[in-house]
Amino acid sequence: MDYFEYKNALLHCEGVSAGDIADQVGTPVYVYSAATLLGHYTAFAEAFAALEPVICFSVKSLANVHILKLLGRAGCSFDIVSGGELARVRTAGVDCSRIAFAGVAKTDREIREAIDAGIMLFNVECEAEFENLSRLAGEAGAQVRAALRVNPDVYDPQTHRYTATGKKETKFGVDLDRAEAFFEAYSRDQHVRLDAVHIHLGSPIYSPDPYVRAIRKILELIEHLRTSGYEITTFDIGGGFAADYEQAQAPTAGDYAAQIVPLLEGKDLKIILEPGRQIAANAAILLTRVVYTKQGGEKNFVIVDAAMTDLIRPSVYGAEHFIYPVSLRDGAPAPQRRIDLAVDGGVKVDVVGGVCEPADFLGRDRLLPPLGRGDLLAIFSAGAYGFVMSSQYNARPRAPEVLIEGDTLKVIRRRETYEDLFAPELDV
Repeated sequence: MDYFEYKNALLHCEGVSAGDIADQVGTPVYVYSAATLLGHYTAFAEAFAALEPVICFSVKSLANVHILKLLGRAGCSFDIVSGGELARVRTAGVDCSRIAFAGVAKTDREIREAIDAGIMLFNVECEAEFENLSRLAGEAGAQVRAALRVNPDVYDPQTHRYTATGKKETKFGVDLDRAEAFFEAYSRDQHVRLDAVHIHLGSPIYSPDPYVRAIRKILELIEHLRTSGYEITTFDIGGGFAADYEQAQAPTAGDYAAQIVPLLEGKDLKIILEPGRQIAANAAILLTRVVYTKQGGEKNFVIVDAAMTDLIRPSVYGAEHFIYPVSLRDGAPAPQRRIDLAVDGGVKVDVVGGVCEPADFLGRDRLLPPLGRGDLLAIFSAGAYGFVMSSQYNARPRAPEVLIEGDTLKVIRRRETYEDLFAPELDV
């Protein structure tokens, strides 16, 4: 369940109205629901419970330290892709033995920091990386664990080409037909224990079917490797599980688990999962206020104080986010969160920001009630790849983040100031 609902014609996040949030913190602002984050994590853990998996939340999807603390207290582990993300997880006070480190370009500094932190697992993506990891582990007098990331050449055709990572033609991992040679070359390394296999198909994956096809391929590989004498203890099946950007669009955690769990039960493998989007996406909204409305030719525009600098997914991926006013007028019913929502008396508009780029839009051809200057809009499903992809382009200070727990509002990242924009340039 997502704890964003209309009460008395006003949108609320848990027990706090969106209008009160905007009045206290200003706009634009990211608003996270603690109950939704924990509810989605719990649903995922319960759906896959038969496997007793290690659930590593994907930090790249939502990296605020306070959110990581919240999930860490609930028992969540973490998937990272950079030294900065490692620093965030460490700052959140999470046991580093609950961290898996992926990424194709881990630097020596990042690897050394991860070795020093005592992370659970490195997901290794090529021969050169393995050799460098072994060298650095040897210099540190440490033994570390690694999983080989394998490309099963499986993808979901609904996944955007920029985020499909399980095909042969990507920068990630090694081809399936190179995996055995990789284990033959490196399985006896004295500094790196290579006893795991990792996959990641991309994100979002809108059906369990690509997972089923990929897992079957990798299980055949694991069986072959074991028969050849290699020890394989762990299978990281990655993440990419979809979220509801449009109502009923995505499978639930239970839908994925129903087809994945039977494939992996009884295989004598420790299973790692890396959900991010399905836990975080629908756990936040981006609140924004109308600055102006205008007409250009046949187009109607609603210009708001949020922009592509706050939510770049529509511009980069053609992503669709449901957008609707915070306040319902004239006894209108609470909307169903559908991109193609029918609105009585509605006007078709493009919702755009103030960045000097034609690509700066948040929603196109949306049927919305008549809007005026000062009206508040909520952009839904903004929790994953929202703030983490925000920028200061056009010298726009980044928006604050707030966390709602019941009736309590907590600012978990302040709004940036103009001074924040150029302080690193003056401190030299």
